[in-house]
Amino acid sequence: MLIGGRWFLPEHELRWQFVAAPGPGGQKVNKTASSVRLVFPLRSSTVLEPELKARLLARLSRQLTAEGELLVVVHESRSQWYNRQLALAKLAEILERALVERKVRRPTRPTAGSIRRRLADKAHHARLKRERGSGIGEE
Repeated sequence: MLIGGRWFLPEHELRWQFVAAPGPGGQKVNKTASSVRLVFPLRSSTVLEPELKARLLARLSRQLTAEGELLVVVHESRSQWYNRQLALAKLAEILERALVERKVRRPTRPTAGSIRRRLADKAHHARLKRERGSGIGEE
């Protein structure tokens, strides 16, 4: 499985579990194990580079189990095959989102024109409120 167009995740790193799915399907849902649980042992992965693994562990820390595994559970369809495809896509999306380099925000100062406009707007608003008055005691 290719992640982010640059990193390859082999199938032997993934663990599949299949259970009976909740939801639509009638009697069939009680007989077939169509719900898919995909387990990716991120902490013990041997194919990821150390710095890549460290970045994923830091960014996905809330989504990992105590053993350092990333779980993806899908039971949207009655078809186990389709749920497997969805689970792979969901895993790839989670990993790709975690690998995106975030831009460092550099604070900027407001321009002179924007300061002038903001103050003029505040003065205009204050004038409107002052002219409105309370109406009590005025005759």
